[in-house]
Amino acid sequence: MARSPNGSSKAPDNLFGDPKDLLIDRAERARRQWQKEMPEVADELIPMVLLGRLNEAAQVMSRDYLVPAYAEIGLKTGEFDVLATLVRSGPPYKLTPTELYRSTMMSSGGMTARVDKLERADLVERCPHPEDRRALTVCLTEKGLKLIKDMIPDYVKAQHQAINGLSNGEQSQLANLLEKLIRSAAEKKAL
Repeated sequence: MARSPNGSSKAPDNLFGDPKDLLIDRAERARRQWQKEMPEVADELIPMVLLGRLNEAAQVMSRDYLVPAYAEIGLKTGEFDVLATLVRSGPPYKLTPTELYRSTMMSSGGMTARVDKLERADLVERCPHPEDRRALTVCLTEKGLKLIKDMIPDYVKAQHQAINGLSNGEQSQLANLLEKLIRSAAEKKAL
């Protein structure tokens, strides 16, 4: 509760407290709230702020920039990821389901559903594996290849718009720091 000038408690005028606090990001707001509620951890909250901002940045970039780019060509994020992974793999634009699964970081069940949908749209097809008669590969169709290659310039433009609040040097610095963070977190987890 906020205190009036005479010292009595009163409810804040705004559900979220001082309206000026609405101008700060959610991670900083959470830090201030924890600092007030548990001052004994106040000096240890930087990781919480960093991780909160990483999460929020990913949500904002995806929601406001990337998902609309996929939607323009009738795809969802995971469907685009499958097609883009096949294109990035280079000719002959085919991968096994396991290779796709590892490259896109989605569940194998999710992969099957996405490939099924993309196959119905004639964007991919299941082809015989060249070395294992029991296995199949996921092959990009001409239609799928054209769709992704035609869309990539606009997709790259959307990515530039998403991060143009940072200079080129800041973008490189942030990319390098995030790579270091991801690598060190993964190495610690592997031990």
